[in-house]
Amino acid sequence: MGRPDAFYIPPEQFAAPFALTGGEAGHCAKVLRKRPGERVRAFDGTGRHGLFRIETVGRDRVELVPESLEESPLPARRLHVAAGFSRSSRRDFFLEKAVELGAAGIVFWQAERTQGKMPGDPKEAWTAGLIAAAKQCGAARLPTLACLPGGVAGLAQAGQAYPRRFLLWEDPAVSRPLTPADLTADGDTLCVVGPEGGFSDAEAATLTTAGFVPVTLGPRVLRWETAALAVLALGLTAEAR
Repeated sequence: MGRPDAFYIPPEQFAAPFALTGGEAGHCAKVLRKRPGERVRAFDGTGRHGLFRIETVGRDRVELVPESLEESPLPARRLHVAAGFSRSSRRDFFLEKAVELGAAGIVFWQAERTQGKMPGDPKEAWTAGLIAAAKQCGAARLPTLACLPGGVAGLAQAGQAYPRRFLLWEDPAVSRPLTPADLTADGDTLCVVGPEGGFSDAEAATLTTAGFVPVTLGPRVLRWETAALAVLALGLTAEAR
């Protein structure tokens, strides 16, 4: 038997009487043509999830009866990525893969070489992409998603909340590699990557002064989303140890 189709219920609605509403109900009823009696999986993005039996199907509401409910605990190791905002179609790809690789949080920040202006808040389409990825890979938690104001100074200040902070800097003088061993400690770790044009010297200086450790992923110049996903892959390797 294949894995049940998954649906998202917002955290504030993940309670009895359970139901899919809005676009989730439409997808269930009109696209997948689910019928009463069929089983589905539902999750709220904060760790709560379960198997449900469809009780009734309507155009705008699909009522569910829980058969089993679970809550996945917060991971002991939590890896966050702060990416210099880039006006790029590759952002959607990055968000999808970040969910699959288990990112705990994603922060976009306005860098000196950012092309365009970062929005004040994450766009609904970005969150929708995270949800779609979680449905596909079976994740019970969504990464937190934020747009951090204040440029590199705001990032340096916000970074103080993370016990471990790394700066993925493309400067050839940086020789210390980032390894899975750097990501094995419990708690929150923040790794920062620049925008497509890289960090300015002033930005790098601000972050290193604020305690971010400069590290490298090797001699190749990586696109921002490649570097960010390589970091998350290293985190996944550390998690498996």
